[in-house]
Amino acid sequence: MNTNKPTVPNTTVTRNVNDLDQKTENIYESLVIIAKRANQISNNIKEELHGKLAEFASSNDNLEEIFENREQIEISKHYERMPKPSLIAIDEFLNDKVYHRNPAKEENNKA
Repeated sequence: MNTNKPTVPNTTVTRNVNDLDQKTENIYESLVIIAKRANQISNNIKEELHGKLAEFASSNDNLEEIFENREQIEISKHYERMPKPSLIAIDEFLNDKVYHRNPAKEENNKA
């Protein structure tokens, strides 16, 4: 997954609600698709971060032996500066990068 997306803003963006429901013709369906994609992105980022931070885990956990690790701090700061998963999901949805289908609508079209 490419998380270095310069096109995704790091801050809140005011969106036109009509843009979100054009693809599905239902704002709630669009929001469910965006929410599910945001959860997928969040889980991927979480697994990636835990994998990188696992290198710094120590086998003996004493409060007296806790020390700062510059690399660990830099990795954490990098992930904190990344756009939120919901912003990435909205961007992907609006730019047709998310595949979605509604089986209920497909059944109605067949009948």
